[in-house]
Amino acid sequence: MDGSTAPATTRDRIADTAERLFRSMGYQKTAVADIARELGMSPANVYRFFPSKSAINEAITERLLTALFIGAEAAAQAKGTAAERLHAMAEHFRSSSIELFFNEKRMHDMVAAAIGEHWGVIESYIKRFLALSESVIRGGMESGEFADGDPALAAMAFKQVTLAWHHPMMVEECMRIGEGEDAMREHMRITLAYFVAGLKRGIR
Repeated sequence: MDGSTAPATTRDRIADTAERLFRSMGYQKTAVADIARELGMSPANVYRFFPSKSAINEAITERLLTALFIGAEAAAQAKGTAAERLHAMAEHFRSSSIELFFNEKRMHDMVAAAIGEHWGVIESYIKRFLALSESVIRGGMESGEFADGDPALAAMAFKQVTLAWHHPMMVEECMRIGEGEDAMREHMRITLAYFVAGLKRGIR
């Protein structure tokens, strides 16, 4: 194996092992020493590829959010009206967020920490979300489905109205107070119906 591929492979092995330990032990309880022990290397060697445990945490969070985004991009590029694609995007984020942030509590805790500590990966995720939403809304405006307006501002509004269904702490709170998936789905449907009606009417 040449030197150009070895670092990337080792970095991936570290990330794979860290993610497995985070899922089984929780990221707070997993130490760099635990990761190194699983890999049969020294903690110092781990630090050659990641400068800190936070850097490992951020890499795992980026993996999770990138995987989450693949389905959203597919929904945004699917056939149908712009309104239908916005609904599909929102539903993907809702269902995926419940699976990731509620059913896998340890992953929820890690992403929640990423948000609370303002990790750069969260900022990148928000930018991707806004850009994807803006592209769908702009298409709807250009086709005449939506009234003329500022698609960037509309994308920001879309983020705000759907936040309760893809923000880990809000998803957790909804599930904690007993709001089941059916109720969450219906509340989101009604909220998006009002939002889309506003896009069609425009700001006046």
